[in-house]
Amino acid sequence: MKLRPAILPIFGLLAGVTLGTVAFRTFHWRIPPDYAPYLSVAALAALDTAFGGIRAGIEGRFQNDIFASGFVLNSLLAAVLAWAGDQLGINLALVAVLVLGTRVFNNLSLMRRFYLNKLALSRKKQQEEVAAGSTLNPAQVFASKTETGGF
Repeated sequence: MKLRPAILPIFGLLAGVTLGTVAFRTFHWRIPPDYAPYLSVAALAALDTAFGGIRAGIEGRFQNDIFASGFVLNSLLAAVLAWAGDQLGINLALVAVLVLGTRVFNNLSLMRRFYLNKLALSRKKQQEEVAAGSTLNPAQVFASKTETGGF
């Protein structure tokens, strides 16, 4: 069974959220408050990669290796930048949240536009078909209905 490319990032996102929720509730894990900023930035980077993968799948240019490497490297880089900012006394986590949040919303808006344009094109095509059908004279309409068993 071959999965459509946009399905893999969606499945990965849902599986990760589900497994994480089950693991944390089952084993009563807690994130130490000192690590919470790093985890949140890494999670936002992973979310950005997942939405980027979904968008690439919709556009027909999804590649597994790029998605997987981007998921891991973006998450690690975001967490390392947040840690380095803490070491320097600069809150780079906020910068990462701003940049990654912007990318998430940009990907969502592009996916929304893609589907809205697709919907508009299908509506326009239907309207053109209806308009083309109304220019037929009654004899042509009758002939097409009898060929398809309409009357």
